[in-house]
Amino acid sequence: MKDQTRLHHGALPEPGVRALVAADVHDPVSDQAHRPIPASIPAPIPAPIPGQTRHRAGTEVYAALDLGTNNCRLLIAHPTKEGFRVVDSFSRIIRLGEGITASGYINEAAMARAISALVVCRDKIRQRKAGRLRLIATEACRAASNARDFRDRVAARTGIHLEVIDRQTEAALAMLGCSPLVDPCGRGAILFDIGGGSTELVRIERDPYAKNARPRLKAWMSIPLGVVTLAEHFGGRDVSREIYARMEQEVAAHIAPFAEQHGRDLQDMHLLGTSGTVTTLGGIHLNLERYDRRRVDGLWMSDADINRVALRLLGMSYDERAANHCISAGRADLVLAGCAILDAIRRAFPLPRLRVADRGLREGMLVEMMREDGALQNW
Repeated sequence: MKDQTRLHHGALPEPGVRALVAADVHDPVSDQAHRPIPASIPAPIPAPIPGQTRHRAGTEVYAALDLGTNNCRLLIAHPTKEGFRVVDSFSRIIRLGEGITASGYINEAAMARAISALVVCRDKIRQRKAGRLRLIATEACRAASNARDFRDRVAARTGIHLEVIDRQTEAALAMLGCSPLVDPCGRGAILFDIGGGSTELVRIERDPYAKNARPRLKAWMSIPLGVVTLAEHFGGRDVSREIYARMEQEVAAHIAPFAEQHGRDLQDMHLLGTSGTVTTLGGIHLNLERYDRRRVDGLWMSDADINRVALRLLGMSYDERAANHCISAGRADLVLAGCAILDAIRRAFPLPRLRVADRGLREGMLVEMMREDGALQNW
């Protein structure tokens, strides 16, 4: 467990996460150590999809792709004076990490689902004439023994060259994408990103004496547990209270070192969650007949609100969860695993408020690219 748990300090330099110097530690899910990256040398940008050209800064269309353990997500946007305007998006559950915990590799069915989704993404990128791209993959491609073969197949079939990011970059990008939702009247937040194969936690702080100070990354950690890995290990369809408690205990043991160091002095801070888990909780809390991002993104939930929704979900059968429009059949066996991760985080960081973020890695990538090009100033 200790080898898998990443626990680090460090501020987030401007303008974005590519200047972040990686810790020189061995990550057991990678075949090499993460070496320090000089701030003057940016991380490589994946090759453009054939047929795309790079536009002049300020006139470009930007595309950010996040191929996760459970979802494939794409966001395409133009920079504006206020930030950026989304012109197209895509999200599909692909379960790329299905069975990796047991087998160690990505299976053929998961590859086919992912490539099918990536074909849609490629077509959208071409249709929108996006010339500035970042196309990332996360935990499944970090962990699988055949990840390189999978990425080669993706490139051959779609022209998409996936960049496998490490966990530190994942945490920093999530922070960059979610930072506008940190309470401007508070001192900071404990940000968490519950993924399919890993969960990242970030302590964000703002200088209380500096006017309009941007939130800064103070410390972060990553654990190799997400909704897919946890549900596959404990079961996700029929979850008793006993199984739920065991899930929560498993997560709590992994995050305990981070909570011990960074779970104190929480005055004027709040939780900030970015994941399908928290957006689902937000939608159910609002009693939405169908999920509505405009109502969920930025939503504040109290501790009591979360308890009520979690208990409601625990009382549902698998079929009832699958029939709920804020959950759907694609996530009905994963949502309780996500709630167990959330409950472990809430107990480790007992804060009275949670802000829900329907944003994260893709927004972080867009902001970083636009800042690098001088096309975005006010974020």
